Amino acid sequence: MASSSSSKETHNAPDTPASPKSIYKDPDDGRQRFLLELEFIQCLANPTYIHYLAQNRYFEDEAFIAYLKYLQYWQRPEYMKFIMYPHCLFFLELLQNANFRDAMAHPGNKELAHRQQFFFWKNYRNNRLKHILPRPLPEPAPAPAPPAAAPPPPSMQPVPPVPPTTIAMPAAPASALSPMPYGMPPGSALAKNDMRNTGIDRRKRKKEV
Repeated sequence: MASSSSSKETHNAPDTPASPKSIYKDPDDGRQRFLLELEFIQCLANPTYIHYLAQNRYFEDEAFIAYLKYLQYWQRPEYMKFIMYPHCLFFLELLQNANFRDAMAHPGNKELAHRQQFFFWKNYRNNRLKHILPRPLPEPAPAPAPPAAAPPPPSMQPVPPVPPTTIAMPAAPASALSPMPYGMPPGSALAKNDMRNTGIDRRKRKKEV
């Protein structure tokens, strides 16, 4: 009887709680998984690699589409700082759209995406600096230079007044010497002799002629 009663008690005892399921834990604390996902997501920065995935029909696999959706956690700042090629986050966002996934299977669309990416790399720095760097204030227009002052005319020196020219009058001739030597009076005896002598000379000249 005791054995039967003990068996009934054990049969009616409540079930013990089941042990919790063992959670998978990476042996290296997830380091290997982190590096593999980081490498894969950075490969998405290459349009040629996306074209390869589209042509090999990876985008038709629902598990792969779910994996792309799961990788969106890399857009959080604590994970984004490890990414060296930020274009991968842009293409990861585009890959959430089925139309983009289908379009990337065409080689022309792959070339277009690659060309636009190149133009972005080429002009991104200059375009970004235009919005970041403060624009210099416009320089004031230089004031027009005043016209050069004309040099003063040469000062005219006053001409000294010319005194009226005085015409030099010829000096009065000195008193003419008397024809008579020593100023003898005409009635003197010496004068008479002279008159005579002149008359004798005239006569001689006539005779000679």
